[in-house]
Amino acid sequence: MSETQARTAAESRDAAARELVRYEARDGVALLTLNDPPANTYSYEMMRQLDRAILAARMDESVHVVVITGAGEKFFCAGADIRMLTEVTPTFKYYFCLHANETLSRLEQTPKLVIAAVNGHCVGGGLEVALAADLRVARRGAGKMGLPEVSLGVLPGTGGTQRLVRVVGKSRAIELMAAGELFDFERGAELGLVNHVFEAETAADFLEQALAYARRFAAPDRAAMAVGRIKRSVQSGAEIPFEYGLALERELQQQLFQSEDAREGMSAYVEKRKPQFKGK
Repeated sequence: MSETQARTAAESRDAAARELVRYEARDGVALLTLNDPPANTYSYEMMRQLDRAILAARMDESVHVVVITGAGEKFFCAGADIRMLTEVTPTFKYYFCLHANETLSRLEQTPKLVIAAVNGHCVGGGLEVALAADLRVARRGAGKMGLPEVSLGVLPGTGGTQRLVRVVGKSRAIELMAAGELFDFERGAELGLVNHVFEAETAADFLEQALAYARRFAAPDRAAMAVGRIKRSVQSGAEIPFEYGLALERELQQQLFQSEDAREGMSAYVEKRKPQFKGK
């Protein structure tokens, strides 16, 4: 083993001993916090912990909505750890990118609404993480966003080239990535990358607003199971032929017809009362 490989292995063991992704669940919302300040750059170990947290939220029947954010005041996530990438082998880089792609695809395909609470700079791989969420909210004036990988001589390799085009369109996506442009969250909202920009004096205030927003999609006020199936129908349906998309929609609708929430929603409508959903 070379000196570089030995140092990388030692750093990986050290990272494994740290909580690089914090997981909390309450009031129907799972909060996943990327926790390696100041920049919350991700390593292989952080992605492994994020993968575990995504699966934990997916399997927890009390969780209806997932929120992902960054620790601290300055960064949501600055992307992959560049120093690490300069020290590892090309083979490691390939499998690192493959695992990151698999992790974000798992986040994207989990049938629960995922919201990225962008508390600070959200650039490179950090924006790629946020793009794998269904909705993005950001704190006004807290930072910049963009995919500047071209300045490193590479492309956005964790889904950025594929997800950005699906949000902003082909020509605009190519221009943003080829120029490596960084822009504020208000511009992100104009481009359709950000759903809402919140006013907040501190990151803690912003997080409370983001969690309150997330709870709007959770039981008992919202049929969270239906929200999750709407997400699945849109995410998967957009990638398949129209007739297959309609078939997927019908199958998901049939699942919902058999749910407690559908029975409650329809009964409440007939009885002219507010439904009390359970997310089941």
